[in-house]
Amino acid sequence: MNSVGDSFAWPFQDQQFFSKILVQGLITLIPIVGWIATFGWFMMIIDNYRAGRRELPPAGFHLERGIAIFVVYLVWAIVFGIPGGVLQGIGSNNDSGGLSALGSLIGFLLSLLLAFLAPSIISFTHREGFAGGFNVGGVWAAATANPTNSIIAGLLIWVASIISWAGVILCCVGLLFTIPYGVAIMAGVVAWFEGVSGGGGTAMAPAAPPPPPPAPTA
Repeated sequence: MNSVGDSFAWPFQDQQFFSKILVQGLITLIPIVGWIATFGWFMMIIDNYRAGRRELPPAGFHLERGIAIFVVYLVWAIVFGIPGGVLQGIGSNNDSGGLSALGSLIGFLLSLLLAFLAPSIISFTHREGFAGGFNVGGVWAAATANPTNSIIAGLLIWVASIISWAGVILCCVGLLFTIPYGVAIMAGVVAWFEGVSGGGGTAMAPAAPPPPPPAPTA
């Protein structure tokens, strides 16, 4: 992936784009199982993009590939949502508008922080599974090693999530297309992030040194 902008274009370069998107979109509508399957499809797209293949994997129930990132990201989202949610709940029960507003603000700020960390969380889970996704120190170090890349990737993942749910406008039917397309965009963003961060791929072996010159003859 040459640039992060390729994330939006590469899915369309698959000649079977429409059928793969439609089938995976239908699978996504299945609660829990469908979501895990599409997370697995997402991880497989990252594999293809990292290998330079501009194609989407076949649609299907990729549960084994999806379970780790589904659980990891769900736990991160719950942990980051607790502080703001607790304050909002206390404020609502005590008719305290100020406390509710503070909870909303904290929730928003933590959502920004989660977006900043998201590329590293996904990248670590992509490479190392559950252990990588819950490696808090490693995730933080990777995200802060080049904050600009993390911010760009995080913002584009946020944009992709908005695109995913834009199908609601079309009486929810559009979700069949917008959710898988948004997932494909996110995969491209993560593949770009892994590339510029030096992670996720297999390191190339160094070239062999040239043979020594022949010894001079007498």
